[in-house]
Amino acid sequence: MTPNQNRETVSIRDYHAHLYYDVNTLDEARSLADELNLIHPVKIGTFHQKPVGPHPVWSCQLTVSVDQLGEVIPWLLIHHGNVDVFIHPNTGDDLADHTRYVMWIGESYPLNISIFS
Repeated sequence: MTPNQNRETVSIRDYHAHLYYDVNTLDEARSLADELNLIHPVKIGTFHQKPVGPHPVWSCQLTVSVDQLGEVIPWLLIHHGNVDVFIHPNTGDDLADHTRYVMWIGESYPLNISIFS
């Protein structure tokens, strides 16, 4: 048996980079999304001012294509400032996407994964 025979095959449609912010960093999050969009066009979602879905704090979802991810992550690593970023793929398995296949830039937060039950 080769090492890769036990690996699961997962198809990634795109990625979500969720910006996490609060009342003090909302404007910084908006600027971060706008600057990123100028360099690497992404779909910018709603800037929620309450926890939504599994996200325990205010957040905004950026949709990043598979082809863009290699450029977007380094950019966010350098430029995220006081905004934390939760990144996950979209594979069709919401629970795994939000627990097993995740990346954080800045602080990490416990998610409300009970919504996926």
